[in-house]
Amino acid sequence: MRGAVIHAPGDVRFETLADPKILKPTDAIIRTAVTCVCGSDLWPYRGLEPAQEAHPMGHEYVGFVEEVGSGVTAVRPGQFVVGSFATSDNTCANCRNGFQSSCLNREFMSTCQAEYVRIPNAQGTLVATGQVPDEQLWPGLLAVSDVMGTGWYAADAAEVKPGSTAVVVGDGAVGLCAVIAAKEMGAERIIAMSRHEPRQRLAREFGATDIVTERGEEGIARIKELTGGIGADAVLECVGTAEAMRQALRSARPGGNVGFVGVPHEVAVDGQELFFSHVGLRGGPAPVRRYLPDLIDHVLSGRINPGKVFDLTLPLEQVAEGYKAMDERRAIKTLLKP
Repeated sequence: MRGAVIHAPGDVRFETLADPKILKPTDAIIRTAVTCVCGSDLWPYRGLEPAQEAHPMGHEYVGFVEEVGSGVTAVRPGQFVVGSFATSDNTCANCRNGFQSSCLNREFMSTCQAEYVRIPNAQGTLVATGQVPDEQLWPGLLAVSDVMGTGWYAADAAEVKPGSTAVVVGDGAVGLCAVIAAKEMGAERIIAMSRHEPRQRLAREFGATDIVTERGEEGIARIKELTGGIGADAVLECVGTAEAMRQALRSARPGGNVGFVGVPHEVAVDGQELFFSHVGLRGGPAPVRRYLPDLIDHVLSGRINPGKVFDLTLPLEQVAEGYKAMDERRAIKTLLKP
């Protein structure tokens, strides 16, 4: 088969790779229907995460089951399935508590920008659709495997409630999906922080009521101005930088909550400031598997369309251009078709 391999910062190649095989009874092999480039893939692409040696890339996927191990009964060959970027057995104590991304047998997916993918923990990770969905729905279902599930967790962790005011920090695919989530959870006012007009338009389409273009202290001041000097009930941090975290924490009202899902890079939280702010803070790798059945139904029913975050579609063989377009902010998110 063929797939994406990163060799060094800025150097992603489409290469011939070994076909995946069943290694454990709990594995499955899928034929990729569509996959994509994630904003978090840009960290190693930009050299902000060390890459010791060349390795495959990608952690978002939907596809058709080709083969299953002897321990997999939840899905069968031929079915169309959606999974999570973090695999889980869905039976351990952490899974039963709703945090499948902390499964005791967790494995993070990392080879999905390819024609075929081995899925560990397939029994607990994969969710089959009732029938093969219309191809137009594949992008939305692909979003569910990570960015939509992650945006949903940001809203869940920030405790967005009906009638509340939510602020979304970040206008990438996760941030835009977080706008969808905040609206679905009943937020009355959704303030999206964005400087990019195409992303602002999509944020408004997804449910944002206000746009704030300022960043840093100016951005915090603008949020306070829009909320009567108090701050927001819920803030969804979807970037992962120190500036984004600081902006999120200082934009929340006393007693409000911050849900952070951007993978932290050089983020340090001042314990004294957090103590006196009365702001709650929760985040981490999103337990996407917890939300998969409902979010799949939301997409299949047409209630939400997170697939709109894919504003560039390329054949998988042009994966390098997909990375470049996102790195240069010419694309929000690149869809890849094998």
